[in-house]
Order: sequence, then structure tokens, then C-alpha cells
Amino acid sequence: MKEKLPQVLFGGGKLNTRARIQCVVKSTFSETRLVPALNDLLIANPSPAAVSRFRMGWLKEVDLEPTQSLRDGGGSGLTPAGKLASSLSEPQMLPRSQYGTITRFGGKPYDLQGSLNVWSSGMWVSTGTGSTAAMAAAGGIPMEESSPDLQYLIREHMIENSPNKKEIKDLDKGILHKGDHLGLRWNSQKGRIFIDGSHLMHNIELGDEIMIDSNVPPLALYSRWT
Repeated sequence: MKEKLPQVLFGGGKLNTRARIQCVVKSTFSETRLVPALNDLLIANPSPAAVSRFRMGWLKEVDLEPTQSLRDGGGSGLTPAGKLASSLSEPQMLPRSQYGTITRFGGKPYDLQGSLNVWSSGMWVSTGTGSTAAMAAAGGIPMEESSPDLQYLIREHMIENSPNKKEIKDLDKGILHKGDHLGLRWNSQKGRIFIDGSHLMHNIELGDEIMIDSNVPPLALYSRWT
């Protein structure tokens, strides 16, 4: 520090950026944006002996435009199907039959696609910085430290008796590219999200929804001096 800090202050050194993980948890009456993780997230049951049950898929933002609604005092408002809209109801949305499960994060509607039910020991999500730690030990792949992508891995997924075992096995682990959103619906009574280790955590409950991506400002730091 004594040698390198003056170099930084006078314009020397190389400034690098590291991707971080953004995690948003939506409960019944609240939506919580967790502290960005530099290394990894572990999402699992608080008890290491218990099964972690959740539904996992990819969240794709959709365009649900409200139709014309009635003004106070009368008038006529029609839905796309030609039915009368009540002046006391919320603006009608476009038919949702073309979508799967619609959910909202930050007020934006998302469609959950390519989903599967998971019975496992939980899930790891890591950045390039954290890919050589717990992720690699669990069977993941090391990534470049400066990579903007994230990596996920389901721990001990119980798929032995599934009829589409090969298809599910291909989804056990993968890469989240910039702009991708991984979505989870927690189906166990209790759960916990561990952020960069065991000292920082967030409790989750049955029915909570989680969105994970890298859409958070990266960490800027000076490293690997030459």
C-alpha cells in the first residue's frame, strides 16, 4: 500500500472492473434488493440435512400494454376481446394466454420460461471472481476474473427417477450472460440466501420469488500490478 497508493493518486496503475451479482427477493408485501455479491450466492434450506425445493426458470421481460379504461362519471371502455370494462376495475391487460407465469419485479412484468421443479441441496451462483472457490469445488468451471457473465449450479439435484433426466441434467448448471435474468420461486417452508459467505444472509419463505442477474454496477479496483 505504501508503494502503490501514491501511484494510484498520481494516475498510475491499471483500473479493472469485476462483475457482481444482483439479487431481488419479492415477498407477499415487500420487494428487497440485496447487497451485490462480489463472489457468490448460496440459496438453500437453513438446515443442511433438508431438501431445498424451488422452481427455476428464465425471466423474460414482456410488454403488457393497458387498454383504454373508463373515466370517472361514465363512458365506455372495451377490452381487446370487445367486453365492457368496469370503471371501478384496474385497466385491462392484454390476454396472458400467450405467456406462462407472469410476475413483476420493480413494476416490470416478466414471463417465466423454460422452468423446472428442483429438489436439491440448494444452488450456487457465482461471478468470474468467485468461480474458482466454492463453485469450482462443487463441480463448476473456472471463469475469467473480468468476465461479465455469471455461473449457476444446482447442488445434488435429485433427478434419478425423472423421465426427462437428460433434459434436466443439461439445465443443472449454466451461464447467465449480461441481460439474462434467472428466476426462482421458493417452494420450501424456509430458506436462506447467503451473500459472499456466512456472515451476511437473507431469510426467504414459501412463495417468495427471486430474480438474479448481473445488472448492477461492477466493482472497480486496482489489481495485478506490473
